[in-house]
Amino acid sequence: MTPDKKLTILVSSTVFDYEELLDRIYTLLTRFGYEVWMSHKGTMPVFSTRSAFENCLVATDKCDLFLGIITPRYGSGICEDGLSITHHELKKVIELKKPRWILAHDHVFFARTFLNSLGFKGKTGRKKLPSLKKPILDLRTIDMFEDATISKLSLEDRQGNWVQKFTSDPDAMLFATAQFSRYQEVEAFIQENFRDLTHVSHVIQEGRGGHED
Repeated sequence: MTPDKKLTILVSSTVFDYEELLDRIYTLLTRFGYEVWMSHKGTMPVFSTRSAFENCLVATDKCDLFLGIITPRYGSGICEDGLSITHHELKKVIELKKPRWILAHDHVFFARTFLNSLGFKGKTGRKKLPSLKKPILDLRTIDMFEDATISKLSLEDRQGNWVQKFTSDPDAMLFATAQFSRYQEVEAFIQENFRDLTHVSHVIQEGRGGHED
């Protein structure tokens, strides 16, 4: 990274019902000094030779930081595999082992806990639930939450699995402020831990005893 280049942060989220929160997060992050890529604000790098899905995955690959917001809505941009673009962005950033921060709405936390207590645990268990015409929460958002927490791995192998619950916009803003206000510290963290991806991969494999999952 050149000294005058800002850190880029991709904000990944559904938009409907959360426009005001996204506006506030965009303003906050730009004030802290970041270049913010957000489809809602039209700042996502877009190339006419690529589809919306491709543009989003390229942005995920190119960004320095990733802020994912899991809301009760799953999103309307559904790909051929049945996953939303937002879900693909999340899975991609986990695959790339990029520095990421994830917020999840309290309704997603509650729904997962409640369904687990009834015996509908995991994606397989939730498939047994009857279909509802107008569900309060899209169950695929729980799939996103479980992907974000890397719940399939053992606790010691869940690197980067912190997911912060938020109930209101102020909750989300507090988290964003706490995590991103110290620009120089975040930049130093990236330089020390994520610029040499070969080194990062080696450290991760050593932590896992050299075995692939």
